[in-house]
Amino acid sequence: MGNESQASKVEERGHWGSKVEFLLAVAGNVVGLGNVWRFPYLCYKNGGGAFLVPYLVFVVTCGVPLFLLETTMGQYTQEGGITAWRKLCPLAEGIGYGGQLILFYSCMTYIIILSWALFYLVFSFSSRLPWATCNNYWNTDDCFEFSAQNNTFKLTNQTNITSAATEFWERRVLAISGGIEKTGSIRWEVLLCLIAMWIICYFCIWKGVKSTGKVVYFTATFPYVMLLVLLIRGLSLPGALQGVVFYLLPEPSRLQDPYVWMEAGSQIFFSYSVGVGSLIVLGSYNKYNNNCYKDCLWLCLLNSGTSVVAGFAVFSVLGFMAHEQGVPIAEVAESGPGLAFIAYPQAVALMPLPQLWSICFFVMLILLGLDTQFVAVEVVITSIIDMFPTELRRAGRRELLLLLYCIVCFFSQIVMITEGGMYVFQLFDYYACNGVCILFLCAFEALTMGWLFGAERLYIIIKDMTGVSVSLFFKICWCYLTPLVSLGSFICSLVWYQPLTFNRSYVYPGWAYTCGWVLALSSILLLPGWALYKLVTVTGNLSQRFRHLCRPDPEHSLCQNTEMELQHICGGDQPAHCQLIRNIT
Repeated sequence: MGNESQASKVEERGHWGSKVEFLLAVAGNVVGLGNVWRFPYLCYKNGGGAFLVPYLVFVVTCGVPLFLLETTMGQYTQEGGITAWRKLCPLAEGIGYGGQLILFYSCMTYIIILSWALFYLVFSFSSRLPWATCNNYWNTDDCFEFSAQNNTFKLTNQTNITSAATEFWERRVLAISGGIEKTGSIRWEVLLCLIAMWIICYFCIWKGVKSTGKVVYFTATFPYVMLLVLLIRGLSLPGALQGVVFYLLPEPSRLQDPYVWMEAGSQIFFSYSVGVGSLIVLGSYNKYNNNCYKDCLWLCLLNSGTSVVAGFAVFSVLGFMAHEQGVPIAEVAESGPGLAFIAYPQAVALMPLPQLWSICFFVMLILLGLDTQFVAVEVVITSIIDMFPTELRRAGRRELLLLLYCIVCFFSQIVMITEGGMYVFQLFDYYACNGVCILFLCAFEALTMGWLFGAERLYIIIKDMTGVSVSLFFKICWCYLTPLVSLGSFICSLVWYQPLTFNRSYVYPGWAYTCGWVLALSSILLLPGWALYKLVTVTGNLSQRFRHLCRPDPEHSLCQNTEMELQHICGGDQPAHCQLIRNIT
């Protein structure tokens, strides 16, 4: 009786309220800041329209196959980013741990960007935008106000001039110090913005998919409204056509440069949110018979299409800015924070009604980043709860775990909002959150599921879940193309590794690079480390251990569930499902 009462307190895992909630949640996760501030810059820098060739190669060979693979894993197992691997291939469970660690680092860095955007949004309501003038207390004698009247012919005798937008960013927002070792004081206004973003993030997901599924109706759709408004406004400005031509004008000769291919690959792995378990968790809240095959194809198309359209919105405005200042577009084109917090704000300051366009831009940035942020937090929380369902899937415990996680992230990132925090932020962003870490995990994810678990098993599972036969091309990708391309990109990233610099001039001290590689290796080494641990602790000879750890774990098979639980998980009567697992195991 006591056991029944205790078991009754364990809450159900739950599902998305509707298919639309799943689609919007995934769209909100994969369509983020990188689509707006990274892809357009990479496109112009690496050959314009020619860059789309390597981009599409990586989309077809890695992006879409891994997207479908991870979504299938989640929907099939109904588990988080760690326990899904425990069910399918216990030897590779370290991939799940490595992905969650990368997400932990990402949760620390990504929300810093949102706090900066909120800071700019608050100042966008000023009677005159503070980054458009040089008569502020933080400005120096080298400050220059760019406008249609003040263009470059007046700057011939000034070599050290700095734009008002640059000084606002570096001296007002960051108050940046001379190096990473000069931490300085906390930027209290940014701290308040950071607290506000964490509070919003917490209440977006504090009830799990029940709240997340409702919030994404706004956070995943409204950025597209803002993007459309900014696109129409940008294309109507003088100089917009030159900006668009500069953005897409093909340079076929750039295709011979290996860096172009490397940057196309890194953009796909980062933009598609593969390798870290996000898609596994989001897919795990689907009903068993959801057509994830069709969903994945449409979501991948949406992601890449958004990147291309965002390029038109960004470069039309940059073309206008270059036209107004009388300078080449190459001199105003930026990527990352340089685009979001210097180039674009400076451009909108030149437009009529600059406050309106500034508000639209930063609202779009906040919403684009917010759903990516809270989905990342949700993925980590779900993965932890699924490891300890009996203890954590109880009334009130999820909320406490989420609060604890947010507090840990918050205090871990305090150093990033000090005067030297930008150097720490870039160190985490460059080494810990993407690049070689994700490439490594994706390569072994494809190898594990294509060979150890088996591409043929995946084919049968997708057929059973969706009723659709997967194209033979996906089998070829999972077994050959995806692991080869991922491993090749990983090796090239190591061979042509370039140490991080700040503003193309500041070189980090040696100990900082060491810390960066420790952060990178912390997720990479979890895969071989966990595999070695499992091989040592499992009984039997080496061959028996390896064979046991490479098969789906029968102790965690869905066949162990009761008939009622099986019907609940599968979303209907699925007797073939249990038989399917028996055949596989």
